[in-house]
Amino acid sequence: MNRLLGSPKRLLNLCLFLLLLKAMSATGQSLPLGTTALNDYYRREQLLGRLDSTVSFAVQPLTRQIIGRRDIYDPDSSLQAKSIHDSKNGKGSVQLLPVMWQHQLTTAYPYGWNDGPMIPAKGYQTMFSAGVYAEYKFLSVQFRPEFVFAQNSAYQGFTAETEKQWNAYFFNYANRIDMPERFGNGSYTKFFPGQSSIRLNFHPISIGVSTENLWWGPGMRNSILMSNTAPGFLHATINTTRPIRTPIGSFEGQLVGGRLNASGYPIRQFKGISSEYDHFYVSKPDDWRYFSGLVLSYQPKWLKGLSFGLTRSFIVYSEDMGNKLGDYIPLFQSGSKARYEGSEGNNIQDESGQDQYFSVFGRLAIPSAKFEVYGEYARNDHPWNTRDLSVMPNHSRAYIVGMRKLVPLNNRHQDLLQINFELTQLEMPKTANQRESTPFYVHYQVLDGYTHMGQVLGAGIGPGSNLQSLNVSWLRGMKQLGVQLERYVHNSDLYYYVFSDIRRSWVDYSLAFHGEWNYKNYIFYGKTQLMQANNYQYQIKPNEDPQKYWEFESVDKFNFQLQLGLMYRF
Repeated sequence: MNRLLGSPKRLLNLCLFLLLLKAMSATGQSLPLGTTALNDYYRREQLLGRLDSTVSFAVQPLTRQIIGRRDIYDPDSSLQAKSIHDSKNGKGSVQLLPVMWQHQLTTAYPYGWNDGPMIPAKGYQTMFSAGVYAEYKFLSVQFRPEFVFAQNSAYQGFTAETEKQWNAYFFNYANRIDMPERFGNGSYTKFFPGQSSIRLNFHPISIGVSTENLWWGPGMRNSILMSNTAPGFLHATINTTRPIRTPIGSFEGQLVGGRLNASGYPIRQFKGISSEYDHFYVSKPDDWRYFSGLVLSYQPKWLKGLSFGLTRSFIVYSEDMGNKLGDYIPLFQSGSKARYEGSEGNNIQDESGQDQYFSVFGRLAIPSAKFEVYGEYARNDHPWNTRDLSVMPNHSRAYIVGMRKLVPLNNRHQDLLQINFELTQLEMPKTANQRESTPFYVHYQVLDGYTHMGQVLGAGIGPGSNLQSLNVSWLRGMKQLGVQLERYVHNSDLYYYVFSDIRRSWVDYSLAFHGEWNYKNYIFYGKTQLMQANNYQYQIKPNEDPQKYWEFESVDKFNFQLQLGLMYRF
């Protein structure tokens, strides 16, 4: 902890310098990711021309300065009682934060992401959150802990048939990421500091320490480098609280340095069965990891609604860190491997034990058409030089492409029809057959991978996976009723590493009905999802007759998930 937050002299001097910036308003409140109905509501408001068009939605959580409302939990000013209580001198205030209670029931195998402290688990699971926000002059404190209970029932995990397959599973995946199939042998109970922070606010800059979840990039269903799939991690942050307007356009950004912890659970439940070759498993180091990350977004003054930017992140075990400022903020290192070639042809940067990622993104929002389109391109292996990048841009890449259209229904309630589609591709390209590469979020030196508390920091679909998602919804203010169709390809990289049988790809098809409804101080949420897993865990039962190759017995599994949520706003 001391090493994370304490004190290289240069970093301290930087913080002291920023403290001398001219203070503007004092508010430092943010809207936590996953807040029922509200996060996406404000993004839709921009497409309707009712929110600042310079906001990129690539740096979240959103702040009160961006949202432009005194009470960010009351966007339509419908609440009778007010939850914000001001001090007599007008320099401070206290607000009771909404109570959130979420329930989830999953019948067959874990499914879902972007749910913060909740874990991938079978059975019943619940999350409860409440808190308080207070500010005085330029100081703000938010305390919003989270409690999670999961039944965490047993279910069938990964299985293979031969020693060669098990070896490929452990060597290429299980020994290189902290992503347990099951979080222990029994029920799971845990308290988290949740969406809490202490900040010094000198708008448009805020400095502080936080455990809030972050979201970087324009994606809606997934984000490649930073999402709220894992619990929030302890981090120091310097970030903008609203777009900084300059003569050439608007800028947003965030710089963080934080601590990532291991889950404390093995990758799978070991049964001591010789045919499962548990001895191939290598335990993870007993060490926390330091995370440093940066996101920057820019909107040109002359191109209203168009924003683009970049994200970069580094992870390293604390024992492998140095004590220089560049070890805490390595984000401005060159992205060319040629710069780090050693005298013997080795890569000096690789020897530092860092796992690093880079992405660029863009978003075009057109309020007049009530339409947005966005994309993100990421790499987990830097190119040798710019020529290598231009010749083989698909090496070690992942990407997200999405769009949303709002269609007015022209009735007296001003209802809307929403159509949005998003495609996420994390599966390694064919270049991995020619040059060394690893799946996203998996690493050969940082053996816990790109994770915190056993869940990935980025896209919740996980390493080597792909997702196509289509959502059609009816909208009326904060109210929403819709249907969602998805095709989820589970970890194709693992499939290609372990199995040579072309019939075994594990693909889920799902149909979901979801709704959000506000009534007085309440916001209700519900989702019913039906999933059909084809070749569950890459399994089939082949026909003994080789002439009937495609007439095999499928090993499919049906899964049902029910989600119910309630938020009460004071």
